[in-house]
Amino acid sequence: MSALSIVPYFPFARVKVAQQTVHLDLPKPGTFLRLEPDQRFRPLCHECGTAGSVHSHGLRRIIRNLDFGPARTFLQVEYRRVWCPHCQKAKVEQLRFADPSRRITHRLAQAIYDLCKVMTVQDVADPFELDPKTVKAVDQHFLQQGFGRTDYDGLSILAVDEIALRKGHQYMTVVLDYLTGRVVWMGEGRSMETLDVFFAGMSAEQKQGLQAVAMDMWEPFINRVQHHCPQAQIVFDLFHLVKAFGEVIDEVRREEVRKADTQEDRQYVKGSRYVLLKNRQNLRPAKRVRLRELLAANERISAGYMLKDPLKMIYHYRSRAWAKKALDPWCERAEEVDHPAMRRFIRRLRFFEYDILNPCDHAIGASPLEGVNNKIKVIKRRAYGFHDPEYFALKIKQASPGRKSITETG
Repeated sequence: MSALSIVPYFPFARVKVAQQTVHLDLPKPGTFLRLEPDQRFRPLCHECGTAGSVHSHGLRRIIRNLDFGPARTFLQVEYRRVWCPHCQKAKVEQLRFADPSRRITHRLAQAIYDLCKVMTVQDVADPFELDPKTVKAVDQHFLQQGFGRTDYDGLSILAVDEIALRKGHQYMTVVLDYLTGRVVWMGEGRSMETLDVFFAGMSAEQKQGLQAVAMDMWEPFINRVQHHCPQAQIVFDLFHLVKAFGEVIDEVRREEVRKADTQEDRQYVKGSRYVLLKNRQNLRPAKRVRLRELLAANERISAGYMLKDPLKMIYHYRSRAWAKKALDPWCERAEEVDHPAMRRFIRRLRFFEYDILNPCDHAIGASPLEGVNNKIKVIKRRAYGFHDPEYFALKIKQASPGRKSITETG
């Protein structure tokens, strides 16, 4: 046992170190300190902070502190019960280095929170030899303080999308401040009721301040935005529109596979899915040759594929009239591709035509949200998934605090 004093490293207020024991010769070195109340200070109520009189003694707890070098550090703390004149009850006294309900000090809790920003709960728990549930509870406590409240201030342009929480069509809705990149809110599901929860926290003035919302053509989202803030323009993202048209091309390809006369022709068309879905400039030279041969050999697939780039060009117009002039002939050309999926896509374009032309007024899209979605996937994969949606949402808000807007930076 060492006689070296380590008391100066524990300058805790309202208590004094009555005894110290340092074991460095054990397989797991340990430091044990017994802390007693400092009689020079009146005890404080841990709930309201009011100074009171001593009600009783004898309450002792073992609290884990931040490690001291290689040694695990434990504090045996003697608490007093305080008669609080404000609460009119006997309460456990307040000690600023630890909460009465927790078995770790604020020092250790802060270290855990800082590590959880870049490590998983399990990775943080292992070196400290703590239960992962304890680590998660500490991290979630700090996250709740910093990101638990939804900040609606200054919102003018939003992006809304859903992410898959896990397999089995379990989703969470993500709302992003488009101008700063901040994740404003996340909620379970992707239904109308999900967005109702988000809008329920907004005042009438905040709803009126929304100018545009970027999203895909998911009707529950469209319905709720039109209901809660009808003045906001709905802007359909180019990425989702092209993705939906890619599904149409794939439907045409699958039907051509079924209609193929020989097994060789069937396999040739069947293996061309990603050649058709990728942008031509992203294909390797060999794949570009394959694409040219496929389009030359199959007139129906070629007719559908040739519509993909003109569809993207509609989003390059800044005049609604010119965009409308481009959309009308595109639909006429698409009607020549005799396929049910193409006809459904055209009807959907016509139904949402006004919103598809809204990028002429607000040149925005959900691409910033797609970047956040990629970050979400990395966080989810690193932790092998999250079973607590609320904790998951807090981690995403922490990872995407956004940048300061121009008005904030001056």
